[in-house]
Amino acid sequence: MIGDLFSKLQEARQKIEEAKRKLNDLIVEVEDKNGAIKIKANANKVITTIEISEEFLKSISKEELEKLLLTTINKALDEAAQKGELEMKEITKSMLPNFPGLI
Repeated sequence: MIGDLFSKLQEARQKIEEAKRKLNDLIVEVEDKNGAIKIKANANKVITTIEISEEFLKSISKEELEKLLLTTINKALDEAAQKGELEMKEITKSMLPNFPGLI
């Protein structure tokens, strides 16, 4: 019985590790309202790219750019987190029936 529980826990751990790798491939892309800044993040909440329009850089102050970057990055991370949560719910939903008494 303990061996069976241990194997189920090992299987669950492997599925969670696979899920984390899968979340790296789920990408969200967010841009500011003008489309001058584009941020990509994966569902593991890691920023993968930041693109800023050359033309935009010429017309904005350092302070404005920093404020806009923070807003856009936070929006990207929020969307990535939401996407990751949905994916993890799907993955864990399939695992929970294997653990009697947890629901």
